[in-house]
Amino acid sequence: MKIGILGTGNIGKTLVIKLSEAGHDVKVANSRGPESIDASILANGAKAETAEEALNNVEVVILSIPPTSFDKIKEIVAALPPETVVIDTSNYYPHRDGKISALEAGKVQAEWTSEQFNRPVAKAWNAIGAGSFSKKGQNVGHPERLAIPVAADRQNDRDVALRLVDETGFDGFDAGPLAESWRQEPGSPVYCTDLKLSQIESALGSAVKERLPKRRDIVVQAITERTDGEDATVDPDYFVRINRAVYL
Repeated sequence: MKIGILGTGNIGKTLVIKLSEAGHDVKVANSRGPESIDASILANGAKAETAEEALNNVEVVILSIPPTSFDKIKEIVAALPPETVVIDTSNYYPHRDGKISALEAGKVQAEWTSEQFNRPVAKAWNAIGAGSFSKKGQNVGHPERLAIPVAADRQNDRDVALRLVDETGFDGFDAGPLAESWRQEPGSPVYCTDLKLSQIESALGSAVKERLPKRRDIVVQAITERTDGEDATVDPDYFVRINRAVYL
């Protein structure tokens, strides 16, 4: 498939590596320009482009950027052909993004994202930590293979996202429509807790919407204390452990 990826953060760069390795024609862009993209993530044949070039003539667009960056690409995404599959990987963190009034009022982030671009989107790869995503992918049938929830309103969007999740080394789980995707947002039992496919359904079902922001903020506070408030990388295993302790 022809895939355009916006964002080269921890999730975005792993998507570039894994999907180009799987044989897809991948183009990638970031906010700093193609010359700033590390050559190591292009080793499997992905091409560094501008945002406009990366989203031109593709079947799938993956947004791996924070919601505060949506305004910069709104016109490009909104102008994509209706059949293009758009997948959002982002999560809302008010301490990082600033408060977005609609999300603070309880709007489901994926539905809000769809409204920003005036088009359908799918939600995937948002509920896996960067460390687990880069290192814990496994072949189909492996007993330790982890699962990732996928939400979408259109069947083709869902099917494509599930297929691509599988090709990145994880079992995709159909988590239903966007209206239910709050169940995979930060603070939920499936959020970065490294669950297997057999565990995903019950974890999604046990989520309580009103508790998610409180639990999200508890983990943010714990990580901030551990790193002395600096923008430091947290050990991936610690990240999973504290999420499991608070969210499950």
